[in-house]
Parts: sequence; C-alpha cells; structure tokens
Amino acid sequence: MIHFRQLRDEATGAFSYLLACGESGSALVIDPVVNQTPLYLGILGELGLHLAWVLETHLHADHISAADSLREWTGAQVAVGAASGIHDADRLLRDGECVDCGSLTLQTLATPGHTPGCISLHWRDRLFTGDCLLIGGCGRTDEPGSDGACLFDSVVRRLFAYPDETLVYPGHCLSGRRVSSIGEERESNPHFHGVSRDSFASLKNDAGLPGILPIAIEANRHCGRLVHAQTA
Repeated sequence: MIHFRQLRDEATGAFSYLLACGESGSALVIDPVVNQTPLYLGILGELGLHLAWVLETHLHADHISAADSLREWTGAQVAVGAASGIHDADRLLRDGECVDCGSLTLQTLATPGHTPGCISLHWRDRLFTGDCLLIGGCGRTDEPGSDGACLFDSVVRRLFAYPDETLVYPGHCLSGRRVSSIGEERESNPHFHGVSRDSFASLKNDAGLPGILPIAIEANRHCGRLVHAQTA
C-alpha cells in the first residue's frame, strides 16, 4: 500500500506532499510549511508512519520551511538540491540521484531557473515540480539568482520531455487546480506554448505567486531555522 497526500497551506497557496510506503511504514514529505507541522505529525501518527526524509525542491522565498522542525520532532533527514544554497541539510542531491524510502524511489532532476538550485522529483507516473512548472504558470524570475533562459530550458527541454500522461504536482496553487499533466502544460501553458526562449527570458515574471519575504529566505537557508533570532 502507498499513502499519498497533497496538502495546501491556505495562507500562501503552497502545496506540500506526503508519500509513504505502507509496508515499511517509512514516509517522506516534500516542501513542508512550518505552519502545517502539527498537521504532518497528526497524519503520520494517524497512519502509523515514521518520517524518514524531508525533501526541499528549492530555497523558498514566500514561506518558512518545516524541514528543521520536522527533523527535531521525528529524527528525519533533510535532503536538498546540491546547488540550493540551503545549509545544515543532511544530504545534498545532485541531478540523477535517487532517494529511497521503503519501497519508494524518487529521482532528482536539476531544474534550475526560478532559483539556481531548483530540483524536481520524479516518482512513477508523476513529477513533483516545486515552483519550476506550475499549472498554467511557472516560478517567479525576479528572485535572487533567477534566470529566465535557464527556467525555460528546465521546463521545455527537461520536463516537457516526459510522456504526455505524466502527472504534474506543483508547489503552488494558482488557479484552484491541484494536478495537471505534461501533455496539458506543453499544449496550453501560456508561458511556454508558442513562446520563444528569448522572449521568455526577456520578461520578469512574478506569476501571481506570493511576495518575497526576506525573513523566509534567511530562515530557509538553514532548513527553516531562524538562526539570528536564536542567537540575538
């Protein structure tokens, strides 16, 4: 049995994902939000699961991550993209590397552009795309280190290379929808369909996403821990 939950933080529209192997009881959480920590712990307890991994797709700028708090509560390990700029993680993931969780295996895809260290995660018939590819949208290109041309390549050359039926589970809800597919995004996403690389790269895009919070960036460099606040 596989357990799968898509969870939405109402304040920011951020999606996080809980995925678990029922046979081993091992679970992982992708892009957890600190406000939702009690919810994650409650689900884990309800299903009798132990959290093995917290995976971050990138350095978030609009909310504080629950990675450090979940590590403190559960003993889980935190894994982040090798180029993410996130410190204090237990594992740095490079392109093509896999994370095993019981019978589950997720493959890391380097998909930079929204931030220099963005990764997507491929599992079976679905992609967890973070803020790289959204439903009818894409990540901001006005954050520190954003690169529009690089984001275009990540989406068009890497993610759009997957079969049409591959499911897309994004990091944010922009339109009220929770899941899309590669085929739909390739054919109808207005940021990429019929758009050249040069024209995409010339625009600064905020994609309707929540604003940038400097305190979130600073905390998330340390897996969601407010280091300066603790030492002041």
